[in-house]
Amino acid sequence: MSSAPGRFIRQIRLVPGFDDGRYPFDLPAVRHLARSGGLGLPAGATFLVGENGAGKSTLIEGVAVAAGFNPEGGSRNFRFATRATKSALGDHLVLTRGVERPRTDFFLRAESYYNVASEIERLDAAGGRPVMPAYGGVSPHERSHGESFLDLVTHRFGPAGLYLLDEPEAALSVQSCLALLARMHELVDQGSQFLIATHSPVLLALPGATILEITGEGTMEQVDFDRALPVRLTRDFLRAPGRFLKHLLDTG
Repeated sequence: MSSAPGRFIRQIRLVPGFDDGRYPFDLPAVRHLARSGGLGLPAGATFLVGENGAGKSTLIEGVAVAAGFNPEGGSRNFRFATRATKSALGDHLVLTRGVERPRTDFFLRAESYYNVASEIERLDAAGGRPVMPAYGGVSPHERSHGESFLDLVTHRFGPAGLYLLDEPEAALSVQSCLALLARMHELVDQGSQFLIATHSPVLLALPGATILEITGEGTMEQVDFDRALPVRLTRDFLRAPGRFLKHLLDTG
C-alpha cells in the first residue's frame, strides 16, 4: 500500500460546519469525513468497500462533481444531463490537489453508462473531431455492457490519468474483472490515480492498492486484502455454500 500522497487528488474534506444531518450527510462515509476532518488519498489506486448504504457511490459522485466532472459520468468535457439525480454532497466537498494536472480523466458510473454511450454517439456524429476511435472504434451501444467497459479502459484510459470508478464490476464477468485489474495495474505503473467503489474481491487484489472499509457506524479503516469485507464473505461462502444456503433458505 502506498504512503506517498495522491498525484492529482491528495485529500477530500467536507466544508467545515456544514452538516444538516439529512441525506447525504447522514451516510456513514460522509459522517466519517465530518468527524475526521478529511480523507487523505495516497498515490495509485484506492478502493472504498462496505455494505450497501455505506455511502461509497455517493462519495465517489461527490468527489467527481467537486473535481468538475459531469454527475452522470464521462470526462470533464461531457456536459449532458438526462435527469437531475446527483446529491448535494459535491457542492460541499473541498479537494486538495497535487501540483500536477492529469493528462486525461474519466468518471465511470455503471448505472448511467448507457447515457454516456448515447452522448459518445452524439458527439461523434456532430461533425467535429471523431470521438469513437478513443472508445475502440465501435459505439458502446453495439457492444455488450461488459465489452464496452473494457473498450473504455483499454482505449480511452491512458497514462497519468485521474479515474473515478463507481462499481465497475457491475457489468463484468470474473474473467473481465481480471482483465480490468491487469489494465489498472498497467495504468498505475504509468502514473495514474484511481478512486474506486467496489464489491469485487477480484479487483481488490490489485497489487499495492489501498483498501478503505466503511462501516455502518461511520468509521473508515484501512484494511489489507484478506480482511476486506467482500473478500471475507466470498471466501466464507465458497468454503461452505451449503451452510450459508441452509441458514438463508431454511424456513422451518
